[in-house]
Amino acid sequence: MLLTATAAPAFELPADSTQCLVGLADDWDSSHATLSFYERRGGTWQRDGDAWPARLGKNGLVWGLGMHPLPAAATLKREGDLRAPAGVFHVGDVWGAAATMHKQPRLVYHHVTSRDLWIEDPTSPDYNKNVRLDHEPATAWEKKQQMKQDDPAHALQLFIAHNAPPKVVAAAGSSIFFHIWRAEGGKPTAGCTTMAEPKLRDLIAKLDPARKPVYVLLPKAEYAKYRAAWKLP
Repeated sequence: MLLTATAAPAFELPADSTQCLVGLADDWDSSHATLSFYERRGGTWQRDGDAWPARLGKNGLVWGLGMHPLPAAATLKREGDLRAPAGVFHVGDVWGAAATMHKQPRLVYHHVTSRDLWIEDPTSPDYNKNVRLDHEPATAWEKKQQMKQDDPAHALQLFIAHNAPPKVVAAAGSSIFFHIWRAEGGKPTAGCTTMAEPKLRDLIAKLDPARKPVYVLLPKAEYAKYRAAWKLP
C-alpha cells in the first residue's frame, strides 16, 4: 500500500537558506530534469551560471519526505518504486572513492571504504543510514548493503536528505544521492539525480553548509503552483 499524506501546512524556504539547486522535470513521469543553481543576495534569488541536464528515476518522480508540506492524499515515494523524490530537501555530506576532493572547508567529505554500508533494508533500525563496520563485510546481508565499490557512477555522491534521520519512515525510500550519470546521461536512475561528473564537482565546490543549501525537485507545473507561496527562486 502506498503512503498518503493528509495535510499541507504553510511553508516557505527558510530565510537562512541562501543556496538553492532547482531541478525541473516536464511532468511526473519524466526521467529527465534541468538543473539550475541559485544564490540569494540581498533577499533576491539570482541564478549562478547556466542550467544543465540531469537524469532522474526510471519511472519519473513522486512526492518525497523532506522539508516541504505534502498535498492531501498525495502518493509518496516507496522503496524500489524507481521514482525520484519530489519536494524540498536539505543537501547533506559528500561521499567518494578518492581520499580527498575539492570542496568548501565546512562541507563534510567521507572517503568510502569497503566497510561502509548504506542500509536499504526497511526492516533494519539503521534504514537509510550509513553504517561503518569494524570488519570487512562477511554476511550476505552486509555485502548487499555495502556502498558500491569500483562503480564509476558512484565514485562521487552528494546526499539528498529524503526520508533522512532523525525521522526515517520504514520503506519510504532510501539511498537518494546526486551522483555521476551513466552512459553520458543515456540511462535513468533508481531514484537518484545524476549528472555529468564535471557538473557534480562544480556543484560540490560551490556548496557551503553555512548557507543551508537546499534542493528543490518538482515537475514544472508543480513548481509554478508553489513558487510564490514557498518563495522559490
